[in-house]
Amino acid sequence: MKSFMEIAFSEAKLAFLKDEVPVGALIADRKGQIFAKTRNKNRELNDPTAHAEILAIRKTCKELKSNKLFGYSIYVTLQPCEMCLHAILNARISRLYYGASDLENTSLQKVYNTISKNKKFNIEIYSGINEKKCSDLLINFFRTKRIKS
Repeated sequence: MKSFMEIAFSEAKLAFLKDEVPVGALIADRKGQIFAKTRNKNRELNDPTAHAEILAIRKTCKELKSNKLFGYSIYVTLQPCEMCLHAILNARISRLYYGASDLENTSLQKVYNTISKNKKFNIEIYSGINEKKCSDLLINFFRTKRIKS
């Protein structure tokens, strides 16, 4: 059986093939039931907010008829941006697992440091899941973009 991060990675590969930034996301409950798996669709939907995380949250909330996802986990191939992180926090998702880190974005790292130190935010964050594989896909995507330019 594929791990949740492997399924999210499969979604990221689909994004790559669709010429979207290759990020995939998956939301599952405590029992391991998957409620959403998706990928970035910014270009496909002409929507700058159509990040994999946002789409997964929307789909899960709609299915559950709730705007809160207590006890749920989200798996993402890239460290969520600030917009997605705040959506994750507002949805009250309990656990965030991500692959590649966005180490160049120092303001994002400050946000993550603040959240990890603040007991008000009730979220567990796990990084570096299949990090090399997730990073390599992103590197290859942007390398291909530079070659085409």
